[in-house]
Amino acid sequence: MLGLLPKVSVVLPFYNSDKTLSIALQSISDQDFTDFECVMVDNNSTDGSRKIAAGWERDDSRFRLLEEKKQGVMFASNRGCDAARGAYIARMDADDVALPGRLRLQCEFLDRQPDYGAVAGLVNHVGDPETTGGFRRFVEWSNSVITYEEIYNRRFIEAPIVNPTAMWRRYTMERFGLYRSGDFPEDYEMWLRWLDQGVKIAKVPEVLLDWHDSEGRLTRTHPIYSDRAFFEIKSQYLAHWLTDNNPFHPAVWVWGASRISRRRARMLEDKGVQIDTYIDTKRSRQIDRQLIYYEDLPKAGERFILTYIRQMDNREKIQAFLEMRGYVEGKDYLLVS
Repeated sequence: MLGLLPKVSVVLPFYNSDKTLSIALQSISDQDFTDFECVMVDNNSTDGSRKIAAGWERDDSRFRLLEEKKQGVMFASNRGCDAARGAYIARMDADDVALPGRLRLQCEFLDRQPDYGAVAGLVNHVGDPETTGGFRRFVEWSNSVITYEEIYNRRFIEAPIVNPTAMWRRYTMERFGLYRSGDFPEDYEMWLRWLDQGVKIAKVPEVLLDWHDSEGRLTRTHPIYSDRAFFEIKSQYLAHWLTDNNPFHPAVWVWGASRISRRRARMLEDKGVQIDTYIDTKRSRQIDRQLIYYEDLPKAGERFILTYIRQMDNREKIQAFLEMRGYVEGKDYLLVS
């Protein structure tokens, strides 16, 4: 394929991944779509990872090995994306396994949908259910958010895209930028930024990846993935969205009057949003702000509501209640937590 440009560039950064890298690369080699290159980026590995990657580069011309000296998956990912030659860019992690149809299904989607800038997919959660239950529940939620409308309206609950399932057009990253460095989860910030700027994203409604979870995963250990970091970055983009879309701006009502919910919602007040009233399911709760019992809500169209309820079952009950009352998601309310 010397001199020819591949349709897809798979960007795979790695750091000390000698226990999983071979399987990840094999899953790319086994794709039933063959017009691709795999850009492997070594991020200062000290184990046998680089030797494994060099072997793939030697044996298969579709695999290229680069290095990034600045430590961090964000820097390694951007290095690979900058060097990618394909019209479509697919992300992959060194501890995950792509199912054989992944690249084909995502290419077919982008070929059919020229107005979409990126596409992702569903995942199998692979991990010990006794120690990774939180991630399993996140995967269940993420796999239920598929269409552009669902992703757009529910992007403030959690990161709506599992990063190593993503594929995007070269045009998308050139116009709207890639991962940014900061005290926030870099992949979540990129999805929020792209959606904020009008990029349409959806998912192929099929499982494309075995997503391996472990106690050492960066999303568990690095401070940029802390609960506060997530709420800070989502509050920034949510405040911007409310400025343009809340007919009662800057005023909102917040469903969730617990101490944790109020602490998270207060991040919005630092960004110019005014919380007029809190909504609660307990008549007896006492707080130093105006509080209303949920059954006493005004009719739809008179207030804009943000829900700050983390438990999935309760969040779904709240949404069902609001819809029953005539509230429309994205118009009269948003699920935020």
